[in-house]
Amino acid sequence: MPARNARLSAAHRGPTWVGRLLFFSRWLQVPLYLGLIVAQLVYVWRFLVETWHLAVQAFTGVADGAEHSGDAAGMPFSEGDVMLAVLQLVDIVMISNLLIMVIVGGYETFVSRIRLRGHPDEPEWLSHVNANVLKTKLATAIIGISSVHLLRTFIQPTRVPATGQIDWQTVLWQAVLHSLFVLSAIGLAAIDRIMTKTEASKHIRHDPEPAPEIPVPRVPENPGLGNHVPAGHR
Repeated sequence: MPARNARLSAAHRGPTWVGRLLFFSRWLQVPLYLGLIVAQLVYVWRFLVETWHLAVQAFTGVADGAEHSGDAAGMPFSEGDVMLAVLQLVDIVMISNLLIMVIVGGYETFVSRIRLRGHPDEPEWLSHVNANVLKTKLATAIIGISSVHLLRTFIQPTRVPATGQIDWQTVLWQAVLHSLFVLSAIGLAAIDRIMTKTEASKHIRHDPEPAPEIPVPRVPENPGLGNHVPAGHR
């Protein structure tokens, strides 16, 4: 009994100064997330610049050489050029979405609660975010970014400077890397599913089963007694 009481008192004691220091060290990550916000501002500026270039080229009908080599600068702004410029904008937006997931989800998971419960603008994925969910969503976002880059390569493949031929080795390696990203995302999703099922089975095992209800016998009513009225109350 004394040993049990000592264990209970140790369990109810607060953290030591070392534990408090380690727990407080999570705030060291705040400058990292602030730096990612600065990177987000850079991407916003880059998006505005690319949008301005797209509008100018579409209005003048002449390519400014941003998506061409120096010899092809000044050529007509074709439909393929429009597609490449739009893919560039989509790429910037998807990278910005990736930054938002890292900033908001990482801060919520590893630093402190943001306390947005009930807020009308709360992201849908933030209510059940954890380390596994965050990794899966980041892998999915990386697959989207890789898909955009791969599509740009298919539309305008890289060419060997000496011969002008398509650099098939570069195209092949981009396709292989994209496939590896997809396999990694599938693996992370499978691991998250297995861990979720394991946690659910632990909760089911630890929850006590409800006690069976004991039927209460009903005493049959005596019709004679039920209808009997004392003489003083008639």
